[in-house]
Amino acid sequence: MAKVHPNTEEYCIAGVEVARDRKDMSRVLTVWRKSLLFSCSGFTVFDDVGNLVFRVDNYGSGRAGEVVLMDAAGKPLLTVRRKKLSLGENWKIYNGEDAADPVYSVKKQYAKTALAHVTACRQRCSSAAFGYEVEGSYARRSCTVFDGRRRPVAEVRRKETVGGVGFGDDVYRLVLRPAADACLTMAVVVVLDQMFG
Repeated sequence: MAKVHPNTEEYCIAGVEVARDRKDMSRVLTVWRKSLLFSCSGFTVFDDVGNLVFRVDNYGSGRAGEVVLMDAAGKPLLTVRRKKLSLGENWKIYNGEDAADPVYSVKKQYAKTALAHVTACRQRCSSAAFGYEVEGSYARRSCTVFDGRRRPVAEVRRKETVGGVGFGDDVYRLVLRPAADACLTMAVVVVLDQMFG
């Protein structure tokens, strides 16, 4: 059976070795749209040697209003909650399991190319304060996250074996540019899955 995780160089993020694409030194994670726990839906995210980097385990129904992104040990990193009683689809991202003060807001866009717009809820001294725009097609696992200056910071791409055979829609690559926040980007992927999955 083919390996689900990529074969590239490594680097370290939050104490975990993570793959780098040899061409542009981007970090490459493999996202598997499956929980490691029986009878749960969620995500399992691996580095290039198969180490668990992130996980999401949904114990309730598939489209629950709250999803928690955890590290490999199960520590909550970010919580994604659907905003109730809003026009359109609007999601809030919180630190850890905090429910009081959202860090980011993700709003579904109804344009031809734009999928979602991500904005910081608090002012920061980073490119995140300008927001992120997600364009492409999540259904085809072909979308790009742009920062406020229209620079690509992350991409979702289909994963294929060395022989060119695809893994289907449940296994794909998350390619992170050097400036990308891996945790936030994975939370945005979780929101995209809730919006378009």
